[in-house]
Amino acid sequence: MVCQSCGSNVETEIHFCPRCGAPVAAQASNVPAGPTQPPAYTGYVQYRPQMMIPRVQRHLQTLGILWCVYGAYRVLSGLMGLFFVRMFAGHRFGYWGGNFPFSRWGVMHGAPWMAFVPVIITVAVVMAALSLVVGYGLLTRRSWARVFAIVLAVFALFKIPFGTALGIYTLWVLAPTTSAMEYDAIADQS
Repeated sequence: MVCQSCGSNVETEIHFCPRCGAPVAAQASNVPAGPTQPPAYTGYVQYRPQMMIPRVQRHLQTLGILWCVYGAYRVLSGLMGLFFVRMFAGHRFGYWGGNFPFSRWGVMHGAPWMAFVPVIITVAVVMAALSLVVGYGLLTRRSWARVFAIVLAVFALFKIPFGTALGIYTLWVLAPTTSAMEYDAIADQS
């Protein structure tokens, strides 16, 4: 028998060509054997090309969900911190009740660090709200969300360990210039 792919001689009981590996069809025995022209070499089997999904499109939904989860985490951690500060400060900000050594300094009727509590709470609430806004913007593919997420990711890098991981992931997905073109192609321009 002759292989239909490469034209080499193949034994009758073999199902695959030993030279090219193509399946060998059984030939009818009543066909007269004559000189045959080997077919032209066709090369390797052509597979259907795999569709490549760009990096931004593959990771955008995950990134948006992670920013929303991170915003909720910041809200919960801020509430827990507020709870512990209130418990530590005597159920009211700045009231130590009695003879606490720093009460004579007059800073919110208590420790001097208590003056920074409103600032810390404000920063925590603003960062949590911005994280939720970035998550929403990425999930709905808003045109402003990419730049906003990159800026917020730089600030999140300082919030170890979750903020750092999320910041690195965000910068890896959205910061390259090719990501800007990919994001602009799928962004909602409204």
